[in-house]
Amino acid sequence: MDRATIPPVSSQDAPAGPRPWLLLLPAGVFLGFLVIASLLILRLSFGVKGAEWATWSLDSYRAIFSSLYLRSILLTFRLSIVSAAVTVILALPVAMFMARVTQAHIRRLLLLVLLLPLLMNLVLQSYGWLVLLAPDGLLNRGLRTLGLTERPILFLFNESGVMLGMVQTAFPLAVLPIANAFKTIPSSLEEAAALLGANRLRVIWHIMLPLAAQGIIAASLLVFAFNVSAFVVPFLLGGRRVSMLALLIRDQMGPLLNWPLGAANSVVLVVLALLVLTAYQTLARRRQVR
Repeated sequence: MDRATIPPVSSQDAPAGPRPWLLLLPAGVFLGFLVIASLLILRLSFGVKGAEWATWSLDSYRAIFSSLYLRSILLTFRLSIVSAAVTVILALPVAMFMARVTQAHIRRLLLLVLLLPLLMNLVLQSYGWLVLLAPDGLLNRGLRTLGLTERPILFLFNESGVMLGMVQTAFPLAVLPIANAFKTIPSSLEEAAALLGANRLRVIWHIMLPLAAQGIIAASLLVFAFNVSAFVVPFLLGGRRVSMLALLIRDQMGPLLNWPLGAANSVVLVVLALLVLTAYQTLARRRQVR
């Protein structure tokens, strides 16, 4: 049969299959529940204790401007930003090694070690730090046995202990995006810079870090978003002495049964976190363009 005599296949003659929008249905249902829950929390924040759904009031938001909650907000964002910076700095050499190592078994072993904290419950990780760094923990016992100290050193139940836990739990979230960014940089660029007389430090500073900037930005945003809502780490390693905002929300929603105030703190936490993420992305984009 001549090709010219073959009739074209119309869209009506094509075999019927699942419509593309049906593939988005499971994710849409899940996201729909999240949106409904978020709207309910937003409505609850305008209520009054004892009449949460029957009244509209701004009393909960006025209470947030008291000294206690303002200090908690500032402490939460300060620890989250500092922990993100520390985590990214510590993750850079590990990510660089992971991207440039040629032995497959070493890469798989390193990936297993990095993913292990993500597979382990945060409560177990925090209790591990308690066993190691508590006033009567293994580290203080070892220091006393060696005669380096007479009194136990307070590693935990302060901001330093919370910072340590936040950096450790978020470390894999920083390494993996940065390592993927380093993998996209051709090794020929490093070889060319070395042939032109640049030492290793100049190669890293002027070539690798600028080219991996998107991965570094993504890693810092992931760590910040993960730590700004941290609850288990400050609860266990802070010993209730480090009052991050998630702990105050838990107290209001739980023992105190002040759901409107807890909901208002939740709304403020989400809004401020989104503002910080948006500002960071905007500044990073402007710097990249410049």
